Amino acid sequence: MAKKKSWREKVNDVEEKIHTITPEWEERLGKGKILIPNALDIERIINRTKKGELLTNNTIRETLAKEKGVQVTAAIPTGVYLKYVALAAEEERETKKVIVPYWRVLKPDGSINIKFPGGAEFQSKLLEIEGHRIEQGIGKKPPKVMNYQFQLKRDIDK
Repeated sequence: MAKKKSWREKVNDVEEKIHTITPEWEERLGKGKILIPNALDIERIINRTKKGELLTNNTIRETLAKEKGVQVTAAIPTGVYLKYVALAAEEERETKKVIVPYWRVLKPDGSINIKFPGGAEFQSKLLEIEGHRIEQGIGKKPPKVMNYQFQLKRDIDK
């Protein structure tokens, strides 16, 4: 029986693909190319953030589209590979001094990604350690980082 792959191996195995946007999707996405990103590029962008800075899924997608010269980066694969990066980081927490700060990536509305390891409570704790204030979610809505717009890293290239 084959050994189960670690999350790090899964992150390393994801290959980037670029496709032409099909006519049925042009109205929604525009003409051009769509990027299916690799997880290592997502990880690289997250690693450019410093304590106190935040990103959104959309910021990552826009940055990758710009870097690769495509119209758009696919949302669903980006979210899936972002979770791979988070799981790999947690897998490495015991053996590495510094891990990828995936908790700095929020949903576009500033809410915490509840699908990351440890859920909303763990993410909230990590963000509070970095100085962010958390507004608890109401009902089924996840918690949000208060005034997250002011902490968004805008210049990803640096």
